[in-house]
Amino acid sequence: MIATLALTGAVAFPALVQSAGAEASRTSQVRVVGVGALTQPSVVVFAEPRPTARRVAVLHEFRDRFRPTYVLALREVRDSSTGVTWYRIAVPGRPNGRTGWIRAATVELRPVTKRLVVYRGARRFELWNGDRLLRSGRVAVGKPGAETPLGLFQVTWKFDPRRDPEWKILGAYAFETSAYSKLTDWPGGGIVGVHGTPWPHLLGRAVSHGCVRLHDRDIRWLRTRVPIGTPVEIVR
Repeated sequence: MIATLALTGAVAFPALVQSAGAEASRTSQVRVVGVGALTQPSVVVFAEPRPTARRVAVLHEFRDRFRPTYVLALREVRDSSTGVTWYRIAVPGRPNGRTGWIRAATVELRPVTKRLVVYRGARRFELWNGDRLLRSGRVAVGKPGAETPLGLFQVTWKFDPRRDPEWKILGAYAFETSAYSKLTDWPGGGIVGVHGTPWPHLLGRAVSHGCVRLHDRDIRWLRTRVPIGTPVEIVR
C-alpha cells in the first residue's frame, strides 16, 4: 500500500496572461518532478505503483541508433512499507496521453524549469523558463484530419535535417517529440516534430500533417536553449 505522496521537487509552472491572442492568453499549469534517461536495459511501466499491477508498457534504455530513452516524471510516491520510490510518467508512443508508474531506481532524473507551449488555435508558440517568457512566435499546425495532438509531451531528440536531402523540408533545425499524429511526414511513423520550414508564408495556418512548423529564425534560436526532455504542452 502506498502510504506517502511526495510532491517535493515537483515544479508547477504558473498560469500567466500573455498577448498572443485570446486563445493564447492561458498558460496551463504543468506539474513535473523532472525528466531523465532510463538506466536499465528494459523498464516495465505499471498501471499502479506496485510490482503486481497490470503492465502498461515495456520501455528500453536505448532506441534506434543507440539513442537514450527519456521520460517525463509527473508525480512521485514512496511506498513506506518497502521504501521503494515510484514515478508516474508520461508513456511515450501510441496512443497519446498514456501514463504509468516506474521504479525511481530505473531512471536518472534532473529538474525541469523550461517548457515549450504551443497554442494550436492561436497558432503561436511560447518558450518559458519558470515564470519568464523567453521567446514567442507564429507556427503552422496540423490541417483538418491530421490535427496536431493536444496534451503534455517532451522533446525526445534534436537534429539538423539539412544534413539529409530527404528532410530539408524540415527547415533549419528539428526537435522530435513524444507526440504522435494521425498522419505526418515526420520520420519514425507518425512522430510529431517541432521544426523549421522553407515556406514561412504558411505560418499561422493549419497546413501540416501534424507537426508544428516554426520560422527558421525561431528554431535556430531555440536550438541551443531547448534541451532534450523539455516538456512540450500543446493546448487548444
